[in-house]
Parts: sequence; structure tokens; C-alpha cells
Amino acid sequence: MNRYRAPFISAVAAIMLAAPAFAADHSSHQQAAPVAEGADIVRDPADLPGPLARQAVETVTVNLETVELTGRLDDGTTYNYWTYNGQVPGPFVRVRVGDTIVVNLKNAADSAMMHNIDLHAVSGPGGGGVATMVKPGETKGFTFKALHPGLYVYHCAIPMAAQHIANGMYGMILVEPKEGLPKVDHEYYVMQGEIYTEQPNGTKGELTQSIDKIIAEQPDYMVFNGAVDGLARKPLRAKPGETVRIFFGDAGPDKDSSFHIIGGIFDSAWPYGSFDAAPVSNVQTLTVPPGGAAVVEFKPVVPGKFFLVDHALSRVEKGLKGTIEVSGIERADLFHPNQPADSALAAASGH
Repeated sequence: MNRYRAPFISAVAAIMLAAPAFAADHSSHQQAAPVAEGADIVRDPADLPGPLARQAVETVTVNLETVELTGRLDDGTTYNYWTYNGQVPGPFVRVRVGDTIVVNLKNAADSAMMHNIDLHAVSGPGGGGVATMVKPGETKGFTFKALHPGLYVYHCAIPMAAQHIANGMYGMILVEPKEGLPKVDHEYYVMQGEIYTEQPNGTKGELTQSIDKIIAEQPDYMVFNGAVDGLARKPLRAKPGETVRIFFGDAGPDKDSSFHIIGGIFDSAWPYGSFDAAPVSNVQTLTVPPGGAAVVEFKPVVPGKFFLVDHALSRVEKGLKGTIEVSGIERADLFHPNQPADSALAAASGH
């Protein structure tokens, strides 16, 4: 079967291009048996809390549950995801620098594995991971003070941590600076991830994870928000002239991201998710390491479809692409396709 994503590539060409045991690993590449579609595990990129409308510090409680479920990876393809709250990425957590954060982590009773959470915003042992090693049916937690503003990744850190991350156990926490962030028209939440399967990319049915490929750093799928075409089914949306802010994270576990919008330029970018310096401007592509984050702002000036990609463009073939749908009035003074001379003449003559 053709496992490449021809329609998208055509579009790109058109615009000029103490540990529990590991899950069982099998080395065969047999065709998986067809199964049902599975749950929709893709988190809508618009599913995040809005800017904080307060200046005073508060105590914020974050309740998370680790859930293992069969989800839709691609059309006709499912995968056994491990998640926070049933979606990938996990919930977007938004707090203010100086806040006290109470984290409660429950592991669903029907889970097969132990899980925990390591938040990169935490200054404490294991980022909270030591305090939250929960067996199925258990709940544990910890309290920390958000001392450093920025955008941070969180993830499961139970060994083998790369296995838990590759199965979908990651998310982000934003620690807003005291003055907050500038107002924008839209905010979106996007994370890049990797999935390693025994079966080749494009296989239908229920796929199983390959530990050997994790160790070799050879992902079969690379995705935004957990699934192939997840951010085509749930696109980002805007109108010309509106400012779009994207909170972007690279969950890894292994590959850097060269985050890029085809047909757009980042007007402002905060590399590494740090707000300590003024943003850089007019950025074409931003490098984000595994376990790292960045904040970017983009203002489309004309309508159309714009594509989110990792500019290591072979990864498009593995599912790493998303869509920003911009609707509005055409601006021929800013962009228009040039007609061949004969087409222009025919149009002028009414033929």
C-alpha cells in the first residue's frame, strides 16, 4: 500500500518547496489485524486556559490522571497510548510566577504500568517524579512554588522514560511572568512527538511498540498532538491581521524539531520558552530540542492554508504536519498568483 502522504506533499510542492518491566517487544513485521478506529486522543490545539486575569499569587491545584487507552493513530490504525487525562498532549497548565502549585496524580485502576510526572518547572527531586510514582489505582502528589517564568515540558519519567514519553505521556506548563504576556487574538497548544512501532509506517490495524526502535532512535511516526493528521482534523484558525500565538513543545523523546510554518514567518519568537529577554523577530525556522519549548507569534496577512511542519521535511511522510486555516478577504497587493500571459489575455477577452 502507498504509505506516503501524497496530497500534502503535492500542496508543499505547489508552494515550492526503580523500574517496572518494559512492555513486551517483538521483532516481527507482520501485518496487524484490522481493528476499530479507537478513541480520539488528539488534543484540540485551542484547548488551553486563557491568560491569567490576576496579579496576586495564588495556590493552584492541578489534578491529573494517567490513562492507558487504545487510540486512533491514523486512518484504520490504532495504538495503545499512555496519557495524562486521556489525550495527547496532557492538559495545558497555566500559572503565575510565585504561585504555589499542588499536584495530584492518580493512576487509573485499569492501568498496566506504574506512572509519574516530572515537570521541568519544578525545583525539587525528579521534578516531582520521585513523589508521584503511582501504581495502578494509587494517588500521590506534591507541592511546589513556581519560581521561574517560562514555558516548560512535563512528562512521565518512570524508567524506561523514553518508552512512556513515546506512548504519549507529556504536556506543558506555562509559568507566566509577573506582568503577564501581551494580548493576542488566538493562542494554541502544539506538541511534537514520536511513536515507535514494530510494524512499518502505513500498516493498518492495531500497532505495537518497539523497544528496539526506541533504543535505536528510529521512529516510525512523528506527530503533532499525538496522531497523524491530528492538526488537519483539528486545525488552528485565524483571519488576516490577527496575531496567533503558539505554545510549542518537543516531547521527543529523541529528535530535535525545526519548527516552521510554510508560507509564514514568526513575527516574534521566544526560544527555549524563556521570557527573560526580548523576543527575536522575523524568524523562519526555530530549533527546539527534545524536552524543550518555544513561544512564537505569527500574523497572517492573506487568507489560505498554511502548514505547520518540522523542516526536516522527510518527517512529513511520517505524519508530522498540521494546518492553519486563514479565512478572509484576498489582498492582491500582498500576494497573488501570476497568470500566464495567454490565460490573462483569455480572461480579459471574456473567453
